[in-house]
Amino acid sequence: MQLRIAARAVLVHDGRLLLVNAYPGGQSDLWCAPGGGMEAGTSLPDTLRREVHEETGLDIAVGVPCLVNEFHDPGRFHQVEVFFRCTLTRGHLREDWQDPAGIVTRRRFVTRAEMDTLRFKPDSLPRAAFGDAVLYDPLEPLVR
Repeated sequence: MQLRIAARAVLVHDGRLLLVNAYPGGQSDLWCAPGGGMEAGTSLPDTLRREVHEETGLDIAVGVPCLVNEFHDPGRFHQVEVFFRCTLTRGHLREDWQDPAGIVTRRRFVTRAEMDTLRFKPDSLPRAAFGDAVLYDPLEPLVR
């Protein structure tokens, strides 16, 4: 089974959380925080700055961890994600931005109330984003 470690951004700007849809061609309506997998020799904050820029065109400052999440596809895949509080340092969302990997096709800032109308993972993301606790979201099966 493959184990993957990833970094994700909890970026709340003007009271709205940055979310991305990381399914090429809109194959799913599931939203998540931007970020991605580590490469050997790269720190979690460096990974996160690179991934957020690739997926959204935004530049960020990486702060403290606020959530650890695990999910898996039993027998095939297990991912551990460390979510960091981040701040926007430069840029704005553009409709014409393209993720070089072609994975993220949509990106948007949402309010806490708007999250109630979306499917997203992990379930604890709103508490991590709009609260001040450090959370652990236990292992759950992969959701598409």
